[in-house]
Amino acid sequence: MAKLYFRYGAMNSGKSTALLQAAYNYEERGQRVLLAKPAIDTKGASQIESRLGMTREVDFLIAAQDDARGLFAAHRARVRSETQEELLPAAPADVACLLVDEAQFLTADQVDDLFRIAVLDGIPVLAYGIRNDFRTRVFPGSARLLAVAHTLEELKTICRCGRKAVFNGRKVDGEFVFDGDQVAIDGVAVTYESLCGTCYLEESGGLLG
Repeated sequence: MAKLYFRYGAMNSGKSTALLQAAYNYEERGQRVLLAKPAIDTKGASQIESRLGMTREVDFLIAAQDDARGLFAAHRARVRSETQEELLPAAPADVACLLVDEAQFLTADQVDDLFRIAVLDGIPVLAYGIRNDFRTRVFPGSARLLAVAHTLEELKTICRCGRKAVFNGRKVDGEFVFDGDQVAIDGVAVTYESLCGTCYLEESGGLLG
């Protein structure tokens, strides 16, 4: 049985890099993959961007109201059609894997769609994202992934002090803030810093959420 994987980590833990590496590994072995991300993540428009400078276009975007499984089925059919048109007997006739970036922005229903793709359609799904926002509150998509994913894998990064980073601090104009909308991707002056528990509490004045 195919599985749904949730690979999570704090900001700057190399999630997008790991996703692009996974896609490369599949394709190096002659496999076909599909890449997707939530449409709300306007950073890079329709691209997945790695901090190391790697970029790649996604095959489809998932808007908040979309049926993720239906979108996948349509693009899976396209892959099958393209393979038949190529008339290459040795070419893989189906999608080997679905890779989803910024999965924390999915709805709970869309995460359930990813689960169905794995279990009912037999296609492994690798979802990458962060667990908590800058107020340490879990994203809806991440909460559902933590509940239903077959396999949970943490991608680690370090805080400025050298400890393991587990939180995502938001900065506006260079200053940490602990109030505001959960999603703030487009703000030019908004940046994020991965923090350990000690450094987060120091910056927040002892507050968690």
